[in-house]
Amino acid sequence: MLPEPSRRNIILKLALPIIAGMLSQSLLNLIDAALVGSLGETALAGVGIGGYAMFMVTALVFGLSSGVQAQTARRHGERDWYNRTDALHAGLAIALALALPLTVLCMWQAPALLGLINSDPGVHSQAVEYFRWRVVSLVAVAMIFCFRGYWNGVQQTGIYLRIILIMHGVNILTSVGLIFGYAGLPALGAAGAGAGTSLSLLLGLILWASYTHRHAAPIFGHPAGTMLTTLRLAAPHSFQQIWFAGGYTVLFWILGQLNTASVAVGHVLVNLSLLLILPGVGLGVAAMSLVGQAMGQQSNQDAHRWGWDVVRIAWMCLAVLALPMLLFPDAVLGIFLRDPALVALGHLPLQLTALMIVLDACALVLGQALLGAGANRTVMVMTLTMQWLVFLPLAWWVGVGLGYGLLGIWWVQLGYRCLNSLGFALIWHRRHWQRLAL
Repeated sequence: MLPEPSRRNIILKLALPIIAGMLSQSLLNLIDAALVGSLGETALAGVGIGGYAMFMVTALVFGLSSGVQAQTARRHGERDWYNRTDALHAGLAIALALALPLTVLCMWQAPALLGLINSDPGVHSQAVEYFRWRVVSLVAVAMIFCFRGYWNGVQQTGIYLRIILIMHGVNILTSVGLIFGYAGLPALGAAGAGAGTSLSLLLGLILWASYTHRHAAPIFGHPAGTMLTTLRLAAPHSFQQIWFAGGYTVLFWILGQLNTASVAVGHVLVNLSLLLILPGVGLGVAAMSLVGQAMGQQSNQDAHRWGWDVVRIAWMCLAVLALPMLLFPDAVLGIFLRDPALVALGHLPLQLTALMIVLDACALVLGQALLGAGANRTVMVMTLTMQWLVFLPLAWWVGVGLGYGLLGIWWVQLGYRCLNSLGFALIWHRRHWQRLAL
């Protein structure tokens, strides 16, 4: 049963711009892959490896977004206008202090870092060039996380969509020019995709800073006192993101112990699921703001209700997206796989993936809602425990040890997603998070 129309409208007004921005980012990644793919498989592999390394580095500062958003939403709910920007200023200071030396380190150690992922000379060379161009924008990425967290915290999510669409337009134009050498620009090949992305991110930082300077009250309050709180909230979320991404690396290693076909089909299944859960993630970000604001207003009952209201909408959205995979798995797989044997291998696992997406709604939304309440450590422990101590060991034992292969691993994953959502539902129901102060 959906929440009442007034509450549903509030949720969708917050979530839809975030979802649109996330989906546009996924589309841009596909466009980048198509552009670089025309240069050959070595260039495409190099960009893939460099992009994965950049994702791991970015995860170190990812928690700044939720750390700033949770505090801002709480101050917004309290109507504490004087201190509402404290978390933003603290986050920006942390972003600069952390990302700047990390950028220098990554530029210096890029060959060694990328060598741990892939040792093929041609691929390694392309990956290092691409990664170095991308990591130049790490400070901008970290600061953008902070600005995005602030404006999401005050429930102005439309700004995110407007700015990211401008960034995407610039990214496509500059990447095309720098990859192929159009309009008098140097032809950098695959590295041009990295340079184009970094230029768009630097422009994005300028747009975020300019908008914030014009429309946010230039009040600093006491950001120094907020620094430790921001670090306390950001560190668990960043740590969680790093190890969560590492879990997928281990999953593909397990699939590699089976055969190449399982790796190929698993790659399609995982990327489909990561794309289709984006509406759930966007709704979760909206829940983070709504819960934080309600707690700032001393309305714990309303905060609890917001969590479940958003879950109901997420269930409906994800069920609609999962339906084609459940009913027409071969047609969906045929978009990505040409070999009938691979389509047959992925038939039932894709149907299980459809069920997983719906089951994930509870964990996706309530996990983000708990971040809005400041329960970052709880979310980290729950997420990583279920992934590393339950799913991955069982996946290896059932899929490799017992010989049930890809299908066995996906049945284990279905059970893991179910337990994960039940765990978050129980944590939310017990309401211990309502005692946390920010």
